[in-house]
Amino acid sequence: QIQLAESGGGLVQTGDSLTLTCSASSITFGTYVMGWFRQTPGKEHEYVAAISPKSIYIDLADFVKGRFTVSRDNAKNMMWLQMNNLTPEDTAVYYCAAATRPESKVWNEYVGWGQGTQVTVGS
Repeated sequence: QIQLAESGGGLVQTGDSLTLTCSASSITFGTYVMGWFRQTPGKEHEYVAAISPKSIYIDLADFVKGRFTVSRDNAKNMMWLQMNNLTPEDTAVYYCAAATRPESKVWNEYVGWGQGTQVTVGS
């Protein structure tokens, strides 16, 4: 069972950048597809991005393309979400998650999740 923990959230202003970090406590981190989701109150978890075990396949949701990037370092058991040009619509709790199935974009297809980190973007 993989355990995940997000960090790096906070309060920023429109146009600012923020980097979220996902730390994993598993020697098998490098075998998982890793993803980012976000959630706002009353809504379902929204897919943001995913990266394959060896970083060959990277996918970003349309609404973050050109602004967000995802990367990972398997030797460090870590993944990052670099978020640029943030807007108030990006305000949410951001979660990292681990999957065993390739190209997973649905929350329930993942097998491990962090507790989330709050990102708030002021106008």
